[in-house]
Amino acid sequence: MTRPAFSAPAASAAAGRGAGATAGPVHIQGTGLIGASIGLGLRSSGVTVTLDDPSPAALAVAEQIGAGRLLGAAGLEGAAAPTLVVVASPPDVAARVVAEQLERFPGAVVTDVASVKAAILHDLCASGADLTRYVGSHPMAGRERTGPAAASADLFVGRPWVIAAAPQTDPGAALRVRELAVDLGAHPTYLDAASHDAAVALVSHVPQILSSLTAARLVDAPAGALDLAGQGLRDMTRIARSDPNLWAAILAANGPAVAAVLRATRADLDRAIVALEAGADPATLGQALLELAGLVGIGRRGAERIPGKHGGAPRVFDTVTVMVPDSPGELGRLFVTMGRLGVNLEDLKLEHGQGQLVGLAEIAVAPGRGASLADQLVREGWRILR
Repeated sequence: MTRPAFSAPAASAAAGRGAGATAGPVHIQGTGLIGASIGLGLRSSGVTVTLDDPSPAALAVAEQIGAGRLLGAAGLEGAAAPTLVVVASPPDVAARVVAEQLERFPGAVVTDVASVKAAILHDLCASGADLTRYVGSHPMAGRERTGPAAASADLFVGRPWVIAAAPQTDPGAALRVRELAVDLGAHPTYLDAASHDAAVALVSHVPQILSSLTAARLVDAPAGALDLAGQGLRDMTRIARSDPNLWAAILAANGPAVAAVLRATRADLDRAIVALEAGADPATLGQALLELAGLVGIGRRGAERIPGKHGGAPRVFDTVTVMVPDSPGELGRLFVTMGRLGVNLEDLKLEHGQGQLVGLAEIAVAPGRGASLADQLVREGWRILR
């Protein structure tokens, strides 16, 4: 079979975000959070986008928010066939949907954005699909909320977008998906399917399980205990609010890679349990403390390896904790003060304890700026927690 030739598309006459390399029409199959966000991002650049979804309700919301037009909508008859198809379906059905789209649109590049890649590629190989036009990909972006109502045109800005092309994939097809990622503000990175799945098991899938398991301990917790909850628990359980059915499909599709990380985590938990029980005996308390400190220390070193802002090298910022009155406009006033002082906000964590009349704003600033910022804020009338 002769491979089709793929050339870089001409830039569209874009509005809003600005012209990009992605030329329409682009068809999006699946209008949940990711699919609808891709549609919004492309539409902001003036790209023609069509939509389809097995759920009429999701499809209607996606159209209403401006992510694109329904595939069979009036006025689209006779329009050009899509040159790019984005399959935004759950991983347990993604391979079947990709195969259907490859057959339905024989002149289009088809990419899926599911969060697992090896199982989908395996099923497509077994089906005999045309892999020259297929590009597995995965934007590393999301929210705890799901569905098109939570979509945002800026969801992918500054985020990695993995391109996991098959060995059979035409290079021009992979280029089309790279252009899509760049046009949506993401940073393309290349991995094979197996390496991708091992990586996301470590940085995404296991954290989801651990967050959910931690939150599960709270279901029957006494109300008095929950009243003591601080920002650490909120941070740890933030993603536990995610869609259970979607995550069940993701985890099952990446089972072996996730299980490998969980087994290593279980070994660390067993070490912690042994040390905690040994700590009750004065004779073994010293060894228990060393073991626990070692486990926490390893975790600290791992956390320090997480890339910094904009995906750059890890940076350790100075932090200043400011007491912010619980009144309208006070947080905005703090930001205005920092802007006037010429200090860039690198990160922000907010904590508002139950029954408190003030909140705590932990501000991260460039190394070496913390002490001077604290002194300046005090002179401006702010209270600093030292």
